[in-house]
Amino acid sequence: MLENLTIRSSRVVDLNLVKVRLSTNLEDFAAYSYFSAFAEDESAPADYEVVCVDLDRDDIPAELYADRTDRTFRGKRFKGGYYLVHYFGEPAHLITVGRTFYVFGRSLEKTVWPYFVKHILTVHSADHGFLHLKAAGFELPGAGATLLVGRNGAGKTVFLAQACLNGARFLSNTHTLVRDGVAHGVPSSIRVRRDRCFGELIDKHDLTAHMESGDYVTDSSTLFESPQISTARVRNVVIVDYDPARTQGLMPISPAAAGTFMEQFSFAVTTYGLKDDLLAHHGDFDTYVDSLARMRAQLTELVEGARCYRANADMLAKEVRDSTLKQLAE
Repeated sequence: MLENLTIRSSRVVDLNLVKVRLSTNLEDFAAYSYFSAFAEDESAPADYEVVCVDLDRDDIPAELYADRTDRTFRGKRFKGGYYLVHYFGEPAHLITVGRTFYVFGRSLEKTVWPYFVKHILTVHSADHGFLHLKAAGFELPGAGATLLVGRNGAGKTVFLAQACLNGARFLSNTHTLVRDGVAHGVPSSIRVRRDRCFGELIDKHDLTAHMESGDYVTDSSTLFESPQISTARVRNVVIVDYDPARTQGLMPISPAAAGTFMEQFSFAVTTYGLKDDLLAHHGDFDTYVDSLARMRAQLTELVEGARCYRANADMLAKEVRDSTLKQLAE
């Protein structure tokens, strides 16, 4: 039976509004490195649980899991080794029992942040009236929160880091939940690379490179002297789109333009390809459509209540950075 699996390590991950117990039959689990905040009490209650069973660690009979695998779209994708969008690995077996997710396979750390965190944040948002966004964020003193969104490689992490190194307070690196104009950051580790922005910080804090990726894993409290905050009211939405060949600046854009862009690049259901998962979670057409419509209305409300910008700003250039942060704080 699933409840009789051997568990050798278990930690409760603190994602601010959501607590997730991450359990495994491994003594040490690489997936813990994705997170920066844990409950001090290992017996603390959690909203969800993810149980990762490595088939190389224990001899688990296939009849325990093979016939119980989810028959959903995601369950079938896992069996093919495709977890979410461009994340893939060994074939795995996904079994959902209420708010507990069992996954049987190998190298299962590749499923935790790439899939389970995104899925849990999205269904939790759907059930509790939040909007889950792929968005970084910071707060300027007395000026509310600025959310940063954009395509991959557009410069969001550099923008965030330079803001937080120059007086802003860190809110979130990747995931943000929003309700009634208030943003709630999701704590996580930060992966950086040795470049113009992070090279000096890597040496200053003597960070160690990840063995496989070459990235350096750290967190906001290590990188930035300013404290991390968990919640702030949104004042600015910035679409980061850095291109040194174009004119530099922070240009106002319409809420409609910001909303259209964010629906494709920030709205979690679309950005992470979670439409099938949300439908399976709700279980029926009407509830799914109502939930999706409510979140889209929240996105419209968010951009209409904020100042929206498109930023092409070299945040490593002091004059540009100072001018950009001053404009956001006004």
